[in-house]
Amino acid sequence: MAGQTAGSPENERETAVLRLQDVTVRRLTTDQLILDGIDWTVLPGEHWALLGANGAGKTTVLRLLGALMHPTTGTVEVLGSRLGRVDVRELRARIGHVTSAQRVPPELTAHTVVLTGHSGTVQPLWRTYDDEVRLRAHDLLTELGVKELADRPYGVCSGGQRARVLIARALMADPALLLLDEPFNALDLPSREDLVEAMHHLADSRPRLATVTVTHHLEELSPAVSHALLLREGRVLSRGAVDGVLTDALLTACFGRDITVMRRDGRWSAYSGLRGHGR
Repeated sequence: MAGQTAGSPENERETAVLRLQDVTVRRLTTDQLILDGIDWTVLPGEHWALLGANGAGKTTVLRLLGALMHPTTGTVEVLGSRLGRVDVRELRARIGHVTSAQRVPPELTAHTVVLTGHSGTVQPLWRTYDDEVRLRAHDLLTELGVKELADRPYGVCSGGQRARVLIARALMADPALLLLDEPFNALDLPSREDLVEAMHHLADSRPRLATVTVTHHLEELSPAVSHALLLREGRVLSRGAVDGVLTDALLTACFGRDITVMRRDGRWSAYSGLRGHGR
């Protein structure tokens, strides 16, 4: 529109990948307030960490972002579509969603698992995969650094390998939004670092891709993570650029105990009960 400038409210509304306004969620059976007055905007190319103690509402937020549920009040817009005014099945097909709880038949090869991302199914639909789709699946395995797993059964892959295969699967639809629900769960140190490196590469190779990562550990954040949102008891405690959010005072308030945060070479770490500086 004429007269708009980059960063203006009008421009932000047009380009936002996610936009939550005064979002409240109540549990139907008990009327318990799960989320209270959530306002949040995510723009293309931003990489967000979603942090908070257990029970803070992170899972509920991620379900809203993935079009898996509707808010009780307020508005949720995902990829330009407002929940309640869009076919959520079509919207979900445009969102990449990665979780360690993803149901995957263990006998499927890694390449086949990635192929199922094209059809959005658990089991492969072979007639929908032409040569171009099959090649894309191989290319994504290569991009995630696991091309050697193409013919290996998913069930015998390590936790870190499975995480990267699932990310490749999520990218088959070429999403503008990638949601990662504790992708580092139960990974050992080498596997964690492989996945951090993969996420950093994705940020470099896909400048318009927006990501939201739910994690409990700052050490799992890629240097590409640009923003963070802290939830406490269903409310936004803080949100914005990581340098202003991942601080001793805010993490202490978020988790309810003394936290010291350090950053070195773009990587974050947090400790409880320690005092000092390391930024």
